[in-house]
Amino acid sequence: MAWLHGWSGLVTGWLLFAIVLSGTLSVFRPEIGAWMRPEILGRTADPVTATDAAIRWLSVHAAHSPAWYLDVASDRAPYTKALWAEGGEYVQRALDPRSGSPAAIRDTLGGEFFYRFHFELQLPYPWGRLLAAVAAMVLVLGLLTGIVAHRRFFADFFTFRPGKGQRSWLDAHNMLGVVALPFHLMIAFTGAVTLANLLMPWGAAALYHSDMSAVQQELNPAAIDRPATGHPGTPAPIVPMLREAERRFGPAGLGPVTILNPGDAASVVTMVAGGGGAIGVDHHVLSFDGVTGRILAEHVEGRPAVSLFNFLYGLHVAHFAPRVTRWLYFLSGIMLAGLIGSGLRLWTIKRHHRDPGVGTALVERLNVGVIAGTPAAFAAFFLANRLIPADMAGRSALEVRSVFITWAIVLIVGALRTPARAWGELLGLSALACLGIALAGGVPDDRVTQGVTFVALALAAGFGAAASRSLLRRHGR
Repeated sequence: MAWLHGWSGLVTGWLLFAIVLSGTLSVFRPEIGAWMRPEILGRTADPVTATDAAIRWLSVHAAHSPAWYLDVASDRAPYTKALWAEGGEYVQRALDPRSGSPAAIRDTLGGEFFYRFHFELQLPYPWGRLLAAVAAMVLVLGLLTGIVAHRRFFADFFTFRPGKGQRSWLDAHNMLGVVALPFHLMIAFTGAVTLANLLMPWGAAALYHSDMSAVQQELNPAAIDRPATGHPGTPAPIVPMLREAERRFGPAGLGPVTILNPGDAASVVTMVAGGGGAIGVDHHVLSFDGVTGRILAEHVEGRPAVSLFNFLYGLHVAHFAPRVTRWLYFLSGIMLAGLIGSGLRLWTIKRHHRDPGVGTALVERLNVGVIAGTPAAFAAFFLANRLIPADMAGRSALEVRSVFITWAIVLIVGALRTPARAWGELLGLSALACLGIALAGGVPDDRVTQGVTFVALALAAGFGAAASRSLLRRHGR
């Protein structure tokens, strides 16, 4: 079990570190999106009027798109997030809750980048998701084998001996694993379940003969998917439909809204209930005829298997979570990243004297670039948001590119510099980058900016302390 724990963690450890760190940031996806759109920071928005304004703008500027996909405004995200097709590509923008236009809001993916990256890895479908699914399964395996391999499991909860070299790293690794173990097991298992159709596609393929549209229809009976007629149709007013959906959804409130075949006689408006504090997701769906406004279908999910999946998925994404629970998710996610990072570091420390070969040196240098450099790469996304002119065309793509350019640089530095030097240098870079985020946010006069500034300063202090310790150790102090 110890052998399996060590090698499974090593093979996928660097990938898992990036997945877990980006997933941890995704806990505050709406807040990051709001921080990265300072033009509307601090505003409030009514979901019905904001959605109405968004649809009116899309009716003029995206009339030829086959569908519009909207995430309605909320207290955490005071804008409508819209996705539509334009010129053969999908466009995603935040729309002003009053005018419905994206013109006054800078083009950025916001927290959506971290959310998508942590299960798609910026790779084409299905390769990114498949890699993330395998990594989630390996994480479950690593946690279970770790429980078996560490014989002093519960005693390790109370044991930490600083300044003892390998012993201290092992204590830190054990303690990080034990303190938030229920969270670690839950997040790894639910992540694997979320992508289970990629790991085990044969059941659906055998039953539905690889007809994915039939699978989706079975899973979403109230989602009407009918082809466009090619004949124009005058859209019915959206506000009465939204109000009716609000009445039927009750405390759950409005969730995503999809308009299929907008402007066509066969237009369909599909609305999904929001979370409303319930752990499970997508439990109530309502479809309207886009021209007449009459209800075409309604479905309240009650099937045990689907409800169980929705519950597990809801646990993973934490849309239900109140503010305190979100912070617990965030802190536990940081501990999981620390668990993975300390495990990778421990692997090299154990073999540094016993087997100082090329393989050990390679792992050690990759550890420096990934563990110390990934925070700097992710911080570059926040900094680019403030440094790139707000009205520059294609700026969202430049923000994403800044992450991977920074990542490439830190990996090269980790490979070329000696580990003793690179640890301090890259940890110092991560500290400066996080400090830059706090300064770039300006005066923290609202809750979102206060939260981002607090986390950035806390991380800067942690990385700075680690960099100083590395520097002192290199000089033998």
